[in-house]
Formats: sequence, C-alpha cells, structure tokens
Amino acid sequence: MTTDPIPDGGAPARVLFICTHNSARSQMAEGLLRARGGDRFAAFSAGTEATEVRPLAVCAMDEVGIDIRGQESKTLHRYLGEPFDLVVTVCDDAREACPVFPGARRMAHWSFEDPSRATGTDEERLAVFRRVRDAIAARVDALVAAGVAGAAGDVPA
Repeated sequence: MTTDPIPDGGAPARVLFICTHNSARSQMAEGLLRARGGDRFAAFSAGTEATEVRPLAVCAMDEVGIDIRGQESKTLHRYLGEPFDLVVTVCDDAREACPVFPGARRMAHWSFEDPSRATGTDEERLAVFRRVRDAIAARVDALVAAGVAGAAGDVPA
C-alpha cells in the first residue's frame, strides 16, 4: 500500500539517515533505500562525525546485490539548511545528539545495534553486520510500502 504521494508534484521524497560515524548503519540504510525505493525516494546519509564506510558494511551489502563502495562518510553539516521529507536517526547516540533537524518535515528513530563494535573473528563480525543489515532492510521495506507519512516511529517535525 503506497499512501504517501510523492511531494512537490513528482519530486522524490528526500530521506536522510543519521548515525554517529556514518560508517555502517546509515550507509546501509542509504544504499537499501536507493535500491528499493526506486524513483519515489532520494536517499542520503550523514553522521555527527565523519569517518569511513566500514569494509564489513560493504561486504554485507554486496551479499544482497547492493554496492555502497561509491558512498562516502560525511557529517550532517553538509545537509543543514536543505529540506527533507523524513530524517531518520538509526542509532541512539545520533538521536540524542540530533533530536530535531532543521528543514525536516518528519523525524523518526530506528534503533539498531552498532555492528562496528562487534568482536570476534571476521566471520563472527560479518554475521553482526548481516543481522543489522537485515533489520534495517525490514524497516526500509516498510517505509517504501507505507511512504514517508507512514514511517513507523515518526513524528511531525
């Protein structure tokens, strides 16, 4: 069910995913929405700090046929002053640091564990990235199905 019209008479809904380091969760969310949202969504991601896109995030996304190698880690300051239909914090620290975002029509919070903190072998750590990727994918799929107005956990900004 797609109940949310595309804003501005055809422009895609602009969605920004925010995480602390813009290295894994927000990067995966951006890639998933780009791949699954079609021309109805324009996906972006940023962090309260910029670091690098984690290699295990790239690997986990490769497994589902989504290449995020061209994405870069950036700070949310790049997007200040830009309008967004939905801004989603994907970690608790980002929600605390950025409870509101100027220019956001709606805000949502999706809490996911930080896969970059996983320990163990490479395979054990990759398993955590997969689990987080799959949880994010479920939320992105729900967003695509419901539209921005139906985003679970959202509040008007």
